[in-house]
Amino acid sequence: MSEGKAPVIAVDGPGGSGKGTVTQMLARKLGWHLLDSGALYRLTALAAMRQNVSLDNEPELARVAASLDVAFEPTPEGEPARVILAGEDVTSEIRTETCGNNASRIAVMQPVRDALLQRQRDFQQAPGLVADGRDMGTVVFPDAAVKIFLTASAEERARRRFSQLKAAGVDVSIDALLEEIRARDERDMNRSAAPLKPADDAQVIDSTGLSIQEVLDRCMAAAGQA
Repeated sequence: MSEGKAPVIAVDGPGGSGKGTVTQMLARKLGWHLLDSGALYRLTALAAMRQNVSLDNEPELARVAASLDVAFEPTPEGEPARVILAGEDVTSEIRTETCGNNASRIAVMQPVRDALLQRQRDFQQAPGLVADGRDMGTVVFPDAAVKIFLTASAEERARRRFSQLKAAGVDVSIDALLEEIRARDERDMNRSAAPLKPADDAQVIDSTGLSIQEVLDRCMAAAGQA
């Protein structure tokens, strides 16, 4: 880790692996800042749609990404961090499947990634940062004090997402969710820009069949805070 820099715990992995919940719990337990990097890509996709920018227009998408007015606000335990875009709470809006798929589409674009890179690094402030994403340990914070790669089977992740959506009153097909998750994994793992993979020095934790407390305990142990 660079001299004088606040410590970083980088938690990477595919969507639905439990990263969002675990990183919030870790940040709260340690009293550290939180970065939900995936939200930045979702916010870029949302802002682009609101500004009528085509998801194929890389220069304009990079401009949107560079000008995001975003903040993350803490919430009660068990709830996702509140995401504020230009003063508006868009937490629910960016969590839709459409927004997630659009975010995955633009995340393969190097100009967009370049525009968001420094934005993400600016979150590294004392006393420390818990960073949730797909390339936190490989690209954004390669000198992170601790790197964790949290994963779960595609079937388990589809089941979790299905339960969340049903609880929210959304009628959805688990088969369709599984297909979307596999397609997103394929796209994320095979993109040329920062493909989804564990950092060489990351500790891999498979959350399939584990409770969120068990996952948190393993992450805390990996962080040397158990």
